[in-house]
Amino acid sequence: MSSSSSPSPSSSSSSHAFLNRRRAAAAVLSAALLVPLTACGGDKESPKSGAEGSSSAPASGAPKAANLTVLAASSLTDVFKTAGAAYEKSHPGTKITFSFAGSQELAAQVKQGAPADALVTADTKTMDGLKAETGTPAIVAKNRLVIATVKGNPHKVGALKDLADTKLKVVLAAPEVPVGRYSKQILDAQKVAVKPVSQEPNVRAVLSKVELGEADAGLVYKTDAAKSKDKVEAVEIPDDQNAVASYPAASLKASKNAEAAAAFVAWLSTPEAQKIFQEAGFQQP
Repeated sequence: MSSSSSPSPSSSSSSHAFLNRRRAAAAVLSAALLVPLTACGGDKESPKSGAEGSSSAPASGAPKAANLTVLAASSLTDVFKTAGAAYEKSHPGTKITFSFAGSQELAAQVKQGAPADALVTADTKTMDGLKAETGTPAIVAKNRLVIATVKGNPHKVGALKDLADTKLKVVLAAPEVPVGRYSKQILDAQKVAVKPVSQEPNVRAVLSKVELGEADAGLVYKTDAAKSKDKVEAVEIPDDQNAVASYPAASLKASKNAEAAAAFVAWLSTPEAQKIFQEAGFQQP
């Protein structure tokens, strides 16, 4: 009985062969299904990676476009409008907003943490006092003083000494303003005592007083008087009695657009920018 209930060697071999064939067929089928799936996955990934790589690559050597805020001395008001437009044209996507005021006011804004990217003052003293807040400054332009009188110069002002006439209403910038400091420097050097009817917070305010006839004369920058030649007369001051105003520019360390700010400051020293400065009456650095 035991022999009749046990499987024969031939039937056992047949069963194993059948199982092996089934396993082999299953393996072949699985492999066949996986190949197209893998191929499809590869086809989808390849163009995606290529697209990402090409879109994220920045233009070589070009700073990223940014909205820049530049704090600038009042005497730069007109020339910077021209310079800003030229820079935006050659740097698509970049927008520059200028904030003009007396250099001492700009310095106070920087120290108070006003959001800005670059600073241009009308003297090196103010800029030197902000070393902790700025990058390395570069002189981008120079200027000189003139005596601005009302149109036609009815009081015949011809030299610094004439400003001591007590019959004249003379207006100056406050001594903490760069142009006010330069004015005091040249008047003191010539021993000319002037009692101004007012001391203004910036050079544009001095010029405005003369333009409106509220003052007979005032000391302003040559470029400011030239811009207002239809309203005031400019009396030249000899070089040996004059002062040279230097304009340093620097990026601000607190800027959120450090690369773009540094690029704008560097551009101010290029031939393109220097031509704009000189056409406005500024001297080369």
